[in-house]
This record gives sequence, structure tokens and C-alpha cells, in this order.
Amino acid sequence: MRRLPGRLVLLGHPVSHSLSPAFQNAALRHANLPVQYELLDVAPAALDATIDALVAENSWGNVTIPHKEHVAARCARVSTLAERVGAVNTFWLEHGTLVGDNTDVGGFRALLQDTAPDLDRTKPVAVLGAGGSAAAVLTALEQDAYQNVRVYSRTAARALALCERFTSARAVRDAAGSVRDATLVINATPSGLDDSSMPVDPEWLDRSAVVLDLVVGRNETPLVRTARALGHRAADGLTMLIEQGALAFERWFGSAPDRDVMRQAIGR
Repeated sequence: MRRLPGRLVLLGHPVSHSLSPAFQNAALRHANLPVQYELLDVAPAALDATIDALVAENSWGNVTIPHKEHVAARCARVSTLAERVGAVNTFWLEHGTLVGDNTDVGGFRALLQDTAPDLDRTKPVAVLGAGGSAAAVLTALEQDAYQNVRVYSRTAARALALCERFTSARAVRDAAGSVRDATLVINATPSGLDDSSMPVDPEWLDRSAVVLDLVVGRNETPLVRTARALGHRAADGLTMLIEQGALAFERWFGSAPDRDVMRQAIGR
């Protein structure tokens, strides 16, 4: 039987907005596991020292922006899926060794299936962002055989580097051009966390476009609210957040949590 962690943490910067403690602690209580899930805001300069301390104290957990790729590099072993993504969002210790996986891929696939299972996979898809979350989205789209994916990032070099790893993806330098005629538009940037910004102007979207925003807002996000008002199918990242958290729980403890308990704990 795998040793239990001393605690579970979410590593990120910032993390104060995260809903993860609410649903993870509810699932832990429901499963009678004597572990607490906590937020741990860590600036990039302090990440390596923090990882060393977590390993020493047998703390496991999750990783969010901007640390997913760095934590992957720190793991002694990562899953095949995390290796493909190039990013880790879930980690634990085995015999004192840091192990990583990526449950964002499964989380995004659940969001896509829940919101728009009927899309034409030959039509263009726009991915906004080029970090670890965008890499997980591209991996999920690759698994589901989407053939024409455009990636836009304000840092063009990051988009180019990411697309070199995925044959179905190409980098574009224009935000408006990235979403033009796209059947699916995915926000994989932090835009919207402030409940006011949007990664693109929703007026640029094709009338039939589906909008998925990986950001989770307490009242959805500006992009989702505006897109829906314009007649689009749209969803924020809540379904993805719950599913990736449930899959992470399975990696840590070897059994599935009660997903209904997790959803009820959010109370949105």
C-alpha cells in the first residue's frame, strides 16, 4: 500500500483564487483520509527550494501556472502522458522519489465532451496560449484526432516552439486571425482571472464557434459570459478542474473520489 502524504498542496503563483481546496478537502473527508489540501503560493525564484522542502516532508500535490513545466523537469520519473505534454500538474513520492503525471489532458477531454461532443474535427481550432495548459490541450486534441489547430501567444517564440512538437498545430501571429472561422476557441491563458479581461474580442468569433475557457471564475468568466450572450455555446474550466482533480486523487490514493461530493463543495 502506498504511503499517505503528510499533506497535499497546490503550487502556483498566484493561487489565492483557486477552488481546489474546497473540493479536494470535501473528497478527502468523504473518503476518511486524514490529509489536508492547502494552497502554496510560490514565486518562481523560490520553486526549487520549495520542492526540496516538500520532498523532505513527504508532501504531494498539484501544480498550476506558472510552474508545470519546471516541476516536470524536477521529477525523477513522469508518466508517458506528462512526457508528451512536457508539463506536470500532479505529483507524489514513491520511495522518496518525485513522480509526476498530467491529469489536465483528461480534464480537458471531459470538458470538451461535456460541452461540444459533436464538433467536426477537420475544422480549424484556435488555442490561445502556449504554456503547460496549452500543451495539455494540444495533447488532448491530438488524442481526439483534431487536424487543424492554430496556436496564438503574445510571445510568438513560445507558440512556435510548442507547435514544433505537434504535427496538427501551427503558430499564428495574429490574435484575430487565430480565431477567424474556428469551430472551437480555447483560452489557455490566465486572461479572465481578474474577472474583467478577455484574451480576444468575442466579436471576432465565427457565429457557430464553441468557446472553452480554462479559467474558472466564481461567476464564470468575462469571455464565457460575453460569448454566451452572443449566442455561442460556451463553458469555463469548472468541469475540467473537477475532473483533473478527481484524476489526481486517483493517482495519489489508488481509488476514485466521489465526484458528486467534489461538485457540491463548489456550490456554484
